[in-house]
Parts: sequence; structure tokens; C-alpha cells
Amino acid sequence: MTSLTGSLPEYTGRRCYQPLNTLHATVYFSPEIVREMGALGIEDFAAVNIAGRTAALGRVGAGPVTAAFYNYTHERIAHHVPGVWDIAAPQDVLAARLRAADGTLRRLLGEDAVASPETAEAAELALRAAEGCGRGGRPMYSAHADLPVPEAPHLALWHAATLLREHRGDGHVMALVRAGLDPVEALLSHSATGGGMSDKWLVRTRGWTVEELEAGRERLRARGLLDGAGELTEAGKALREELEAETDRLDAAPYEHLGAAGVARLTELGSAFAKAVLMAGAFPADLLGNG
Repeated sequence: MTSLTGSLPEYTGRRCYQPLNTLHATVYFSPEIVREMGALGIEDFAAVNIAGRTAALGRVGAGPVTAAFYNYTHERIAHHVPGVWDIAAPQDVLAARLRAADGTLRRLLGEDAVASPETAEAAELALRAAEGCGRGGRPMYSAHADLPVPEAPHLALWHAATLLREHRGDGHVMALVRAGLDPVEALLSHSATGGGMSDKWLVRTRGWTVEELEAGRERLRARGLLDGAGELTEAGKALREELEAETDRLDAAPYEHLGAAGVARLTELGSAFAKAVLMAGAFPADLLGNG
């Protein structure tokens, strides 16, 4: 099976995207983002997360944010948006987020890696891939695509990783809606693969209660997607595979634009950076899990 145009093998884009997403996501869990946002007066952990990712949309209300994020409770979003913009303007949050990315990458990768030719090469390749992204139906990507590209190569790489991450994420929401998975079911079925967040972090970051999570598991069991132990059934595994394949199809354009050689090199470089940040302890030990 091939991608949309047939020139790149299946999963090629996903393999390239995954390490770049790891690099992008470091900022969500870094002490630097807590410090930078705290200096603006945004101290609640959920507010830090929501404001940082929402700022590219501008002074938007809770409704569009809930729709774009998909897997947060509307109540959690509405508790912070638009009120957070009375604490700090979106442009100030964006600047704080970029400072946090700078500090986070310098700490996790080291100064030599940040200033390396490999970082500059990866930034160039990732930005070239992002040129192939489309705006239609992709609110999170489109908002971030309006932001200027930072001059420093390591920040340009982080910015490009953000663009590719949001482009794929917007497409994934389309696939989730088509599959008939509500926000809780989407989160829980992902966690059951071993690649999603544990219940602790779903409650802390997304706003769902323990009771709502268990009710979601019951719905998945009723559909034959989870077994009694909370593990994916064969049908559940097949659905998750179909979701990722559909997301791959919707996300093929940037990697087709970059071309096979560029994708292979970006995957190599991105994987080295991802390994480095993981080895440096970029994420909480209990972040991932089923239950």
C-alpha cells in the first residue's frame, strides 16, 4: 500500500513525524514553560498548557478552541479561555513560549547540539516539508503557519516541528470524527495502545473526571473495542490502525513535497534529537499508560 501519490511507502511520513513531535512536545512538560508563563501571571498548569497552544489563534473564545483541540472538556477550556487573555496578551504568550522552547532545547540537547550543522540541516528540511502543508480544514496548523519563522536554527526546527505536528493533528481530528470516536473514546483507545496518556495525565491536562473516563471505557467495551481488562480487542487494534492509516493519508502532502531522500534524512536527524531529549528525561515517567 502506498501513500496518496504512490511515491513514498506507507508510514514514511508517520516515521518522520514521530521524532519531530517528540521534540516539539518537550516544551509542554518543561520547567522553562512554567517559569516563562508564571512571569506573565499564568500559573495554573492547565492554563499554561491551553494558553500556550491557543495563543496562535489570537483572542478566540472557548468554543473554537474546544472544537480544534477535540479531546479537552469544554468546561476545562472555558475555565481559562478567553479569561487568560486578560492576564497576558496572546502575543506575549507566544513570545514566552518561544523563550521556553529555547531554554528547553538548550537544556535537553546541549549547546553544542543546538549550534550544530545537523540542527540547521534538520530545520531546513522540516521547513521545506511544511511548505507542502495545506490550510483547508486545519485551524491549528493554519494559525501557527501565520507566525514568523524564528531565526535561530534550533527554534526554526522547533517551529517547523510544531507546524508538522498541528497539520497532522488537524487531520487526525477529521479521522476521529469519521470513525465515530468521541473525545474520551479517542483518548482511551489511544492510551490502550501504550502510546497515549495515563488516566492521571488525562485528568490533569484534559479535564475529564475518573468517572467520565470509566464511562468511556464502558462505551468502548460495548462497541467491542476494549476487553474487560481495558486492553484493545482485535477490533480495537484494527480501528486504531485504520485511524493512523487515514491520518497518514491526510498528512501525506508535506512528506511528498520534501521527497524520499529529504524524508529519510529528516527522519535520521529527528530520531537522533528525539533520542537525546528522551535520554535527558524530557517527560514525566508516568506520562504514558493504559489506566
